Amino acid sequence: MNAHVSQGGWPVLVLNADFRPLSYYPLSLWSWQDAIKAVFLDRVNIVEHYDRAVRSPTFEIQLPSVVSLKSFVKPTTHPAFTRFNVFLRDRFSCQYCLSGDDLTFDHIIPRSKGGQTTWENVVAACSPCNLKKGNLTPQQARMFPKQQPFAPTVHQLHRNGRLFPPNYLHQSWLDYLYWDTELDP
Repeated sequence: MNAHVSQGGWPVLVLNADFRPLSYYPLSLWSWQDAIKAVFLDRVNIVEHYDRAVRSPTFEIQLPSVVSLKSFVKPTTHPAFTRFNVFLRDRFSCQYCLSGDDLTFDHIIPRSKGGQTTWENVVAACSPCNLKKGNLTPQQARMFPKQQPFAPTVHQLHRNGRLFPPNYLHQSWLDYLYWDTELDP
């Protein structure tokens, strides 16, 4: 969940104006307070709601569970090069042994040997493999990544993000999260 959304605090799924989530991983969520504020500022439409309401002396509103933005936010075409996005591209697995524990990242060609910190030279690696490879090239260490590193598209990161569902999924969100996945026969 997003850091500003408390666990069990009636989180709200935020959809773009085209009814797609703003992001899949982390899932685009707001607190119910932020969603109510956006409703009053006329920035969102309520799409689904919880069976719970908040009241003031003169007003009552059901808590939204899904909102859509009124203005379309153009998704970025080139994802940011971040540690998290490297892990997401590599599906949270060490590219040498496939472990998912104690992840860090490794420069395929070490920086000391001219390697750059780029999508094409950095992979997710567990600490033991990273220490074992050390300051060596793949040939010297005889350690080769399972997949060659690449600059992913936003679509590829979203696809990988769907493989790791969040801890909390409200029933009202499901139609908006997985509408583009293959249906069971």
